Amino acid sequence: MPMLDTISLLSLLPLILAQTGAEEEASGPSTIEIAAIVGGALIVVIVLIVLSRLGGGDDGGRSATGAFVKGGDPLARLRGGLHKTRNTFGAKLRALFGGRRLSDEVMADLEDVLISADIGSATTDKLIGRLREAYKAKKLENESEVLAFLKDDLRGKLDESARTAEAGAAPDPVAMLAKSQTPPTVILVAGVNGTGKTTSIAKLAYHIKKAGHSVLLAASDTFRAAAVEQLTVWSKRLEVDIVKNDAEGADPAAVAHDAIEAAKGRKVDYLIVDTAGRLHTQANLMKELGKIKRVLQKQIPDAPHEVLLVLDATTGQNGIVQAREFTEVIDITGIFLAKLDGTARGGIVVAIREELGIPVKFIGLGEQPEDIEAFDAARYVEALFSP
Repeated sequence: MPMLDTISLLSLLPLILAQTGAEEEASGPSTIEIAAIVGGALIVVIVLIVLSRLGGGDDGGRSATGAFVKGGDPLARLRGGLHKTRNTFGAKLRALFGGRRLSDEVMADLEDVLISADIGSATTDKLIGRLREAYKAKKLENESEVLAFLKDDLRGKLDESARTAEAGAAPDPVAMLAKSQTPPTVILVAGVNGTGKTTSIAKLAYHIKKAGHSVLLAASDTFRAAAVEQLTVWSKRLEVDIVKNDAEGADPAAVAHDAIEAAKGRKVDYLIVDTAGRLHTQANLMKELGKIKRVLQKQIPDAPHEVLLVLDATTGQNGIVQAREFTEVIDITGIFLAKLDGTARGGIVVAIREELGIPVKFIGLGEQPEDIEAFDAARYVEALFSP
């Protein structure tokens, strides 16, 4: 039974009991008193139910409904977003030792755990190799030493400057974006259909506007009518302007041209250009992406200032294949890893950085505009290993 229906029925019980007490003259005031006591107890129960629904439990900032809870532990939101990965990778890692000391057998099992988290075979081989060296040098023996080694190694892979960093408050997403010395800052967003590209654009626009900047959207994904419609819905919801062409099969480069002219004329701070949700195997659409870049550069020579590739975290290693194809057409400056909350293979972040050399700048942790975090290696690794 839905929670609200349950609460409604419970809240009616005191009235029913009170009415019963009034009708039973033989019982007199005692029944009414009982009704009052029961009613008070029920109110307490109702409050506790509501609080349990709103508050996060052991799932690291995630409520019973799956929503993220604000405030409290600065890692709570990220831990909640990584709950599927933590519940598999973290649990397997802790069960791996079970009182055992480090050995060749444990390292073989550890290798399987790392690969299952989608850290990648090449990356895992290198990590296990360094672990074996430390083991042979008698630098590692017990579980705590191994976990500390793994955390430090992964932080180093993701961000050299994060080796000694402490996990604190989440960095500002807008601060992660490259910024033009003279507006507008042009952000080009690419990605395959179904990766969560449109929602990711909305999240960026939300945070840019929240930071006090003006933002304009360009609907250059004209090969799919639904894409223009979806971006239009988000623009209305976020109350930001959009440049689009509703004609079927409109030239996406022409939309980008109109958008950058509008951004310059209106003195907009940020222009976010959506592009066709092309498959990396579709040569014609990939060429169109290069054409859009050239059109932007005719207006602003150093545009786009940021080129973000949206990857679906749930696709795992296939996302790396997509990224390689995109880099042949356009220089990717950062990865927006969407749907990270929907996969148990959160180690893909490490594989992307290790195999592609492209930084993960943003991670998506839900469907709402605020469900985005600027990627921070120290915070990510700490959340990944947290119980």
